[in-house]
Amino acid sequence: MSGGRVNYLEPKGDLGFYGPDSMAWRVHANPIALAVGGIAAVILELAEPRVRTGVWEHSIFRTDPLSRMQRTGEATMITTYGPTKAAEARVAMVTRMHQRVSGVTPEGQAYTALDPELMTWVHLTAGYGFLNAYARHVEPGLSRADQDRYYAEGARLGEAFGAVNPPASVAEVEACIEAMRPNLRPHPIIGEFLQIVSTNSPLGLLGRVIQPMAAQAAIDLLPSWAKSELELPDRPLAGAAVRPLMRGMGAAGNLMLGDIPRQAYARVGRKPPR
Repeated sequence: MSGGRVNYLEPKGDLGFYGPDSMAWRVHANPIALAVGGIAAVILELAEPRVRTGVWEHSIFRTDPLSRMQRTGEATMITTYGPTKAAEARVAMVTRMHQRVSGVTPEGQAYTALDPELMTWVHLTAGYGFLNAYARHVEPGLSRADQDRYYAEGARLGEAFGAVNPPASVAEVEACIEAMRPNLRPHPIIGEFLQIVSTNSPLGLLGRVIQPMAAQAAIDLLPSWAKSELELPDRPLAGAAVRPLMRGMGAAGNLMLGDIPRQAYARVGRKPPR
């Protein structure tokens, strides 16, 4: 780290939590997978009352959504592509922030951000969002084995953040979501979140054009029961129109490797995939 920035080129050969052959390096390099998957993940997180209260009362999302989105994206990049020291430092920083987050939901349920159940839920939903957005909009033919590998490889990072026995396959993730389903609730905050992400983007004007489509694509990415049970906007025609557009943008994003992944490949002495 230097001046708050990560040197992705040093130390040479350091793989961090992942490496160039990992599914995370493949999935997280695509900006559409991250944009759509990130929104889908947060919808599921906000549907859990304890997570929802913690996020809404202890973060700057409502007052400064752009900074919050940039910070979350930066954490994903550092823990995916950063060398070990930088990735571990970011995990420690996030953990210190979570240590200050606790309270009681409006319904009277006590919570703390470091609750292993909640940390596992946040880890699980992030992976679910990113992977499913990638599989739908970037690589529709992604094999079940590669999807299982994505979750299995991410277990180490999940445990570093405080997740307990994070699910390591598609079947385990689906079972965990189904087990959490009775605890998930609709709430106006979810609608407020969707409004925020539909009208704000750290990518400037282009991002503001993409964001409403990304939000719609994220809703379509959720389990089939989520629209009705979480009272999400149901726009089937808009969803159908968005899918080919997101597929095109996903394919384009897969061809344009960003600076951070490119530097990470250089650090491990590998050429980026073409």
